[in-house]
Amino acid sequence: MNVWIAIGLTAAGCYLAKYAGLLVPAGALERPLVRRLATLLPVALLAALTAQQTFGDGQQLVLDARTAGLAAAALALVLRAPFLVVVGAAVVVTAGVRALG
Repeated sequence: MNVWIAIGLTAAGCYLAKYAGLLVPAGALERPLVRRLATLLPVALLAALTAQQTFGDGQQLVLDARTAGLAAAALALVLRAPFLVVVGAAVVVTAGVRALG
């Protein structure tokens, strides 16, 4: 039963957060700083999530096959490869490092 209470509270909290966003005056959203933050924030959050999932394991820093795959993807991005090639390079390198070691 406690799980359903937590789910209900989480749903209500998400709804209230979305509603609070609708109450922000339009003038506040037109400021250059707010526009710049709204543009950069999703990229920063995605980068942080990627770094945490790649290098984190509980309370430790981990360098394993995922690190090599991320490096291969970064190299493919620097070389301006298409998205599917970037993903493919990351998959192949990660699988290769795991198979070798």
